Amino acid sequence: MSGARRRGTKGTEVVVVTGATGGVGRAAARAFGARGAAVALLARGEHALEQAAEEIRRAGGRALPLVVDVADAEAVDAAAGRVEAELGPIDVWVNAAFSTVFAPVQEIRPEELRRATEVTYFGFVHGTQAALRRMTPRDRGTIVQVGSALAERSVPLQAVYCGAKHAIQGFTESLRCELLHDRSGVRVTMVQMPGLNTPQFSWVLTRLPRHPRPVAPVYQPEVGAEAVLYAADHPERRVYWVGGSTVATLLGQKLAPGLLDRYLARTGYDGQQTDRPVDPARPANLWKPPDDTAPDDYGAHGIFDDEAHARSLQFWLSRRRGPLALAGAVTGVAAAALAGGLRRRAG
Repeated sequence: MSGARRRGTKGTEVVVVTGATGGVGRAAARAFGARGAAVALLARGEHALEQAAEEIRRAGGRALPLVVDVADAEAVDAAAGRVEAELGPIDVWVNAAFSTVFAPVQEIRPEELRRATEVTYFGFVHGTQAALRRMTPRDRGTIVQVGSALAERSVPLQAVYCGAKHAIQGFTESLRCELLHDRSGVRVTMVQMPGLNTPQFSWVLTRLPRHPRPVAPVYQPEVGAEAVLYAADHPERRVYWVGGSTVATLLGQKLAPGLLDRYLARTGYDGQQTDRPVDPARPANLWKPPDDTAPDDYGAHGIFDDEAHARSLQFWLSRRRGPLALAGAVTGVAAAALAGGLRRRAG
C-alpha cells in the first residue's frame, strides 16, 4: 500500500467526516471544502451541522449535513448510502466523532462508560465498516482515523477516552493487516493528535472540581486538520504523529513507561484542569448534543485561543525531510518539548 492517493479534480472528491460540528472534525471538513471537495458531515447537532455546512459552502465546497448518531451502525450505513446517492462514490472517510467522561475510574458510572465507548470506539468501527462496504468493491478509497497520543500513552482522569482510543488503534492495526493480505487498494492510516483547543472541554461530562483543559502545549484544531488532509493524500504511512509533545510522549512511553507513570501521577491532575471551578450549569454531550438548537454552535475552537499554537514545526519537518534528517529533527523537537513540559511542571 504505497504511493500517495491521487486527489480528484475540483468538485469530484467526496469526503465523509464524522464528528464534523466541532474541533478537528469541523476544521478538517472546512479544509476539505476549501479545496473544492463535496463533504458529507455526520453529527448529532442539527443547528451546528447547518452552520458547518454553510462554512464549507463559503469556502468553495459542496456540503451534505446528515444528523447521525455514530453509535447506531444502521444509521451510519444508511448515511453512507445517501452520501453515495447524492454526492458520488466516497473517496475519503474521516472518523473523528467521540464523547467521553473526565473523572477518576471509580467515579465513572457503567452506563456512562458504555455510552462513551459506543460513540468513540464503536462509532469508528461503524464508520470504517460502512466505508469498506463501498470502497472494497471499487478497490480504492482512504480511511483516516483521528487518533491521539493517548491511544498509545494513557493519562489519569481520561480512562474512558484512553481505553477507546487504544481499542481504535488495535482495530485499525488488524484492518491494515487484512488489507495488506488482500492486496487491497483501500488504505487506512491513523493520525495521533496532541492536545487541541477544541470545544470538548466546555461540554464533556466531568466530575472534576475545576474546568477541564487539554494537556499543554496546546495546538489549534487547524493543525490537526492539516495533518488529516495530508494523511488522506498520503495514506502509505501507517501512522502520523502531530506535535512535538506527541513525539515526546510516545518516545517516553517506549523508553521509560514506568517513569512516565510517576510523572503523570504527579502532574496529570493539575495539568488537565484550569484554575476555574466547573460551572454546574454547563452542558454535557454524552447523551445529547449541546449544539442542536440555535444559537448554540461551538465551532472548531475551544476557549484556549490565547495559548494555542497555530503551527507544528514537528509536523512540517516530518512532511519535508528524508528519514535520517526526520529522525534527528523529531528527536530534537521532542527533547525540547519534553524539557519545556518538565520546566513548566517544575515551575
